[in-house]
Amino acid sequence: MAAKEKQPVDNFNSTSNLTTNTGFQSTLSIDSKDIVTNEKAYNPFEHRQVEHPNSTIGSTLHLLKACLGSGILAMPSAFKNAGLATGVLGTLIAGLICTHAVQMVVKTSQEVCVVAKKPSMSFAETCGAAFTYGPKKLQRWGGFVKTLIDYSMAATYISVLCVYVVFIGSSIKEVMDVYYPQYDISIRMYCILTLVPLILICQIRNLKYLVPFSAMANFLIVVVFAVTMYYVFVDLPPLSEREMVANVSQWPLFLSTVIFAMEGIGVVMPVENEMAKPQHFLGCPGVLNVSMVIVITLYGVVGFFGYVQFGDAVKGSITLNLPEDQWVAQSAKLLMAVVMYFSFALQFYVPMEMITRVLLKKSKFENILQISIRTIIVTISVACAVAFPNLELVISLVGAIFFSTLGLLIPATINTVYLWDRDMGKFNYVLIKNSIIIIISLIALVSGSYISIIGMIEDLSTSTHDNSTLTY
Repeated sequence: MAAKEKQPVDNFNSTSNLTTNTGFQSTLSIDSKDIVTNEKAYNPFEHRQVEHPNSTIGSTLHLLKACLGSGILAMPSAFKNAGLATGVLGTLIAGLICTHAVQMVVKTSQEVCVVAKKPSMSFAETCGAAFTYGPKKLQRWGGFVKTLIDYSMAATYISVLCVYVVFIGSSIKEVMDVYYPQYDISIRMYCILTLVPLILICQIRNLKYLVPFSAMANFLIVVVFAVTMYYVFVDLPPLSEREMVANVSQWPLFLSTVIFAMEGIGVVMPVENEMAKPQHFLGCPGVLNVSMVIVITLYGVVGFFGYVQFGDAVKGSITLNLPEDQWVAQSAKLLMAVVMYFSFALQFYVPMEMITRVLLKKSKFENILQISIRTIIVTISVACAVAFPNLELVISLVGAIFFSTLGLLIPATINTVYLWDRDMGKFNYVLIKNSIIIIISLIALVSGSYISIIGMIEDLSTSTHDNSTLTY
């Protein structure tokens, strides 16, 4: 086969390394598309050099940790917008689609590594390379796509920070309203009060210094989850008191929330890239399938029984529904606020890594710029939370805009682009399947965003007529 004309492609660099091995850095530099048919097929797994590779079990735990975050506490609220029967079926379907989307990303990454003769690629690198090694007319878009995904990942994690601020403010308000009702401080004021503490913790620049905070957050969330599950299963009301199928107009909120809760697309490639046996990531049982079966099961159980217990009164986080007259329940709410505070810095690390690499490289004023940019981003996150402090709607909006795009639309698109001139399957089933996923992602994007924004506008309109807003 004749060698194709070489085209310059931007150097690919990993943007989302959330694993404990910070020493591993991608060194991808795609500079050739030559494929020699008489050579032995390149095996990227044999060329990976990872200083501290993760075992199969360790990789499963990493993926579970990424997916089983604060989103699981929002599942009862999702079921409220779907009903019990629709919620169970919807969670299963959404889980299968999200799992398949991740499979497409990983499989595309592994295949393009063979063509590019590179040991590993991150999510952004994979997206760019899918175009670079895809149809000839799209190859020149590889660098642009990679950069676009880089910035999209940063924007996604910044949006998650807004959710965390609302989470912290809501949790603290729930407790303070019980023990100090005379102050009557609004949730917006509590969000503002988080500004200085969050700015301070986000000045930590080295990931290794965040490890103690992450470890503490992991321990506390287990405690909170145990306390929450106790109250969920105590004196459950009969199922007949709950809706089996909610109004169709509310389904987009359900879908957006579930996508927000389940998607961990930003950490999938770092986990796969640092496995000792990456060939065990896909397949059956495989790391991905085992992890997602556990995730889907837990999300379904928490969502189902959380809605059965609290009904239409369930809030954006089920911890906010815990009894007000029991100190254990109130303590769990405060602990959840602490978990979100510690986790905020870890989530903040991801967009700052990209911003530092792209904007602050070799700057003589790097220290001042670091402090300034970190302060500005935290301030923006808090300002957005103050403007829209409804946790349920914020989660739904973030899920609709960012996670439906990065978690569903992008994986289906890059898989289609890469396989366009290769193998679309019998009767072009790959194209048909991916088109369906793209349609679902667009429905979630448009409908979820619309309903969430309408709800936020109504909340904002109501708050403007409340004289107590931002006052004691």
